[in-house]
Amino acid sequence: MEVPIIELTDIRKSFGPVEVLKGVNLKIYPGKVSALVGDNGAGKSTLIKGLAGVQPYDSGEVLIDGTHTDLTSPKVATANGIEVVYQDLSLCENLDIVQNMFLGREELRHGTIDGGRMEREASATLQSLSVKTVKSVRQKVSSLSGGQRQTVAIARSALKKARVVILDEPTAALGVAQTAQVLDLVRRLADQGVGVLIISHNLVDVFQVCDYVNVLYLGTMVASVPVAETSNSDVIGYITGAKTYQGVSQ
Repeated sequence: MEVPIIELTDIRKSFGPVEVLKGVNLKIYPGKVSALVGDNGAGKSTLIKGLAGVQPYDSGEVLIDGTHTDLTSPKVATANGIEVVYQDLSLCENLDIVQNMFLGREELRHGTIDGGRMEREASATLQSLSVKTVKSVRQKVSSLSGGQRQTVAIARSALKKARVVILDEPTAALGVAQTAQVLDLVRRLADQGVGVLIISHNLVDVFQVCDYVNVLYLGTMVASVPVAETSNSDVIGYITGAKTYQGVSQ
């Protein structure tokens, strides 16, 4: 098995007397799409906030390329190639696609914003992901559909040369056609060698695009298994606690 980009071992996190993560293990591989599923309150958001450096873990080990790393802040997470696309996408509707993709990291030339270079790089990134649903990179985000906005948010991560992209419910508010577009984009992102982690309640999406599925149940990772070796009903059983995984985790 290829060495994972990120490996979490015995991760723990508590808020006061409430233990939210209880010794969680997780691996994210380059070029693979992994799902993180679980019922509300299972600990998914806490696990992701730790990876993003927003809420550092209390204990456990984070290995990046096999090297111990402390994700103490979002800046440290970004420096290690970890990007999170949250459910609200964090896009500015009054700005165009280029401005959103470079927001906070604008290219400068002689002390002024180099709009031409930014436009070229934004266009090249979208083309590298075979994005054809956006007519112009100078479109205002306010004019884009939900699927197109999700595309811009994911492409922004690719532009930042992310090694791991975490997507929080990327298809939750999308129709059938837009969902298919976003899942195609996720697969193309993985094909470029990026490790992708999707947090989703939609098991149809999980089985369509993911290579692995990881199931959290009340703060414990109860299953980490290749999608090809499990079924929808099995995963539902793990999520609800009605079934215990008997195989060998990834």
